[in-house]
Amino acid sequence: MGQQAFGKDALAKILEAGKDEVVAVYCEPDRDGKPVDPIKEFALEQGLPVKQPAHFKDQATIDELAGFDADLMVMAFVNVFVPEVARDTPNHGSICFHPSLLPKYRGPSAVNWPIIMGDSKSGFSWFYPTDGLDEGDVLLSWECDIAPDDTVIDLYFKKIYPAAIESVLEVCDLYRSGNPPRIAQDEAAATYERRCTKKHAKIDWNKPVKQVYDLIRGTNPAPGAWTTVNGEELQVFDCARVEGDGISARVMEVSDEGVTVQCIGGRILIKRVRPAGGGKIPAPEWVQSSGLKAGDTLGE
Repeated sequence: MGQQAFGKDALAKILEAGKDEVVAVYCEPDRDGKPVDPIKEFALEQGLPVKQPAHFKDQATIDELAGFDADLMVMAFVNVFVPEVARDTPNHGSICFHPSLLPKYRGPSAVNWPIIMGDSKSGFSWFYPTDGLDEGDVLLSWECDIAPDDTVIDLYFKKIYPAAIESVLEVCDLYRSGNPPRIAQDEAAATYERRCTKKHAKIDWNKPVKQVYDLIRGTNPAPGAWTTVNGEELQVFDCARVEGDGISARVMEVSDEGVTVQCIGGRILIKRVRPAGGGKIPAPEWVQSSGLKAGDTLGE
């Protein structure tokens, strides 16, 4: 059970290994005007049964799931709530993926928040799902460093994603061994963060430079950090920390490298932006059309 590229690649890894029979693939219903989900497309190419219930409230849906007589449901990136009666239908129940080191960062934006909060570690967990959000015992976890300049792309797609796809086979092997681990989550250390949205991504240039930098890279590429220039919104993507002092939120320099803005204790060099109604462009290119100059203030 899964969706999008992660679900598809997890399914492909299991099929490639050839140790287990995939009896069915579950994914979200099709959406009007949206492309076919990659996991659905791939599963159909492999000749696998594909089911797309909008929910698991009907007995007929549960009966259909039970009819596959599966041993295990691997939940790889799942947005539809799956109640206990459905999760427990396979002979050995279900196991679910989450892209954080549980119990930290339960919730839907588990890759964004560790970067935004300035953490130096992240990773992923496979856990036994319950009706609580990301609250079940952990089967296995994997840890990686968050480098000082990592964005969401660096952390998720270059570190977590490839290791997580490889771990799908380890998950199946742990069940095959007959005694898969169950590690209780430490509720005292648990955190839940809501979905990271535009309102969380607004830049306050009057904050310490590390906090500003962590927010920008923790929302790059989505939802995208943003500020205002002369009342117009401007999204900020690639940037770097540089030394310097001055008045917070003031543009200190405009150069061929980009736009340097003062924060508390340091500066941010903005390299790539997206002006309102446009696409992502190099900051120096945007400056030419915006008229921004040293001494201007951002966020007003």
